[in-house]
Amino acid sequence: YQVNKATLIERIAHLVRTDRVTGISDVRDESDKEGIRIVIELKRDEVAQVVLNQLFKHTQMQETFGVIGIALVEGIPRVLTLKEMLQHFIDFRHEIVVKRTEYDLRKAWERAHILEGYKVALDNLDEVIRIIRGSDSPSDAKERLMQRFDFSDTQAQAILDMRLSRLTSMEIRKVIEEYKETLQLIEKLEGILASRPQRMEIIKEELLSLKEQYGDERRTEIIEDAEEFSIEDMIAEEDMVVTVTHSGYIKRSPVSTFRRQRRGGRGLQGAGTREDDFVEHLFIASTHDYMLFFTELGMVHWLKVHEIPQAGRSSRGRAIVNILQLQEGDNVSAFLNVKEFTEDDYVTMSTRSGLVKKTELSAYANPQRGGIYAIDIKEGDRLIDVSLTDSSNDIILGTKNGKSIRFNESDVRPTGRRTQGVRGVTLTSEEDEVVGMVIVRREGTVLAVSENGYGKRTDILNYPIQRRAGKGVITMKTSEKIGKVIALKEVVDNDDLMIITQKGVLIRQPVKNISTIGRNTQGVKLIRLDDGDCIAAVTRVVENEDESKE
Repeated sequence: YQVNKATLIERIAHLVRTDRVTGISDVRDESDKEGIRIVIELKRDEVAQVVLNQLFKHTQMQETFGVIGIALVEGIPRVLTLKEMLQHFIDFRHEIVVKRTEYDLRKAWERAHILEGYKVALDNLDEVIRIIRGSDSPSDAKERLMQRFDFSDTQAQAILDMRLSRLTSMEIRKVIEEYKETLQLIEKLEGILASRPQRMEIIKEELLSLKEQYGDERRTEIIEDAEEFSIEDMIAEEDMVVTVTHSGYIKRSPVSTFRRQRRGGRGLQGAGTREDDFVEHLFIASTHDYMLFFTELGMVHWLKVHEIPQAGRSSRGRAIVNILQLQEGDNVSAFLNVKEFTEDDYVTMSTRSGLVKKTELSAYANPQRGGIYAIDIKEGDRLIDVSLTDSSNDIILGTKNGKSIRFNESDVRPTGRRTQGVRGVTLTSEEDEVVGMVIVRREGTVLAVSENGYGKRTDILNYPIQRRAGKGVITMKTSEKIGKVIALKEVVDNDDLMIITQKGVLIRQPVKNISTIGRNTQGVKLIRLDDGDCIAAVTRVVENEDESKE
């Protein structure tokens, strides 16, 4: 761009957003005569690659353009590959070399023919002069020379046009030398026409000569393949806490927003809600992940995490109906974050009535605007949990009355999207229902949390493997003091636990501070609840390396 330095720096600052940088300046290199070098100083927490991607996206630092190799080949338009284009160019250069050599050879023969006439004339110089002086006209002299020495018309005319200075002994020697050189040139040109390798070598030498004369160092880099920048390239990848309220409001906030506290603490205000609303779902996902939203009626919607509005800790968020096109009376009940849709993974679902279903993950790779069917839900039932599996895990289902059952995933055969699944657990009463599903991936512990703030951990080994559709075993003693079970999670000592109440209070605490006890017990107090408050959602947070060092 033909702009001054100040304008260029101002334009760059606008592109990368001034709230991301602490300064933009230029550094002049005396050896660099082409322009200025811009230095962008970023703020402490900014990602350099994201800022660089902004410049790639909105400037000509990187350009992607298509090339179609269409050309006329023997008068017919054809689309050529790069190799075919180079071959046709080489064929064209070969044709040029042949025609040029034929032309030079023809001119060399013509010159040699004239030089032969000069040589004969100079060998008989006195007689030639006498014939010319004794002729009445130039045409008469030409005719007499042709008859005497058997000259051609061209040779005779060249002799008549020869200047007197060519008659000196030095000029005579030059004529003889030129004649010999012309004969050598003719021999060389005939050799080129008789040898294709010689012609190809000439083409190579000429191309190298052009490179030495006009070639310079490439200022741009040509790469084999480049994808268009997507919105993800402009967004730093980081973990987010995503919350959904009972009334259907959703938001995301950085995990770093919430500090860790000890077990039994008061917590801090998490998601602000109205008096008739409370936070019902909470989970952790990366901004670059795909989010699958599973509804109670068995539909699935597809979204990117960065498309979820980001808000402060005390903000309620945005109505989910403005982001997803849900059916009337339907609510989001489960979430799944996926990096890519592979064929080896499965989506395993459980319903409130105890049904379990398994479907290939790739079946959900192409959602529609209004969502697609994930599971066929019968009347009176609801989808409660979804998880990714690889067909080799065990499944634990926990019920509201404190029962649980563990069975192998192989007992559930894969089915299509619009199917009901099979019986996972048999409920003991009409009031009972499934509240959680655990996919056993490691030899950790199962965390059971009750609505009144009690919880406990139990070794997974204490859960016997049974056949699916059984009644299960006791996982937590329930009572009026403890309350009904609301969540069942698989955890290990390095995990963190995040709990959020119906009034929006959130607490994060290490799982290792929660006691590990037997199945048939009540548990310990996890959080002090205000009067009239109870736990709304529980999720597990994996401790990262930075937090461990801190």
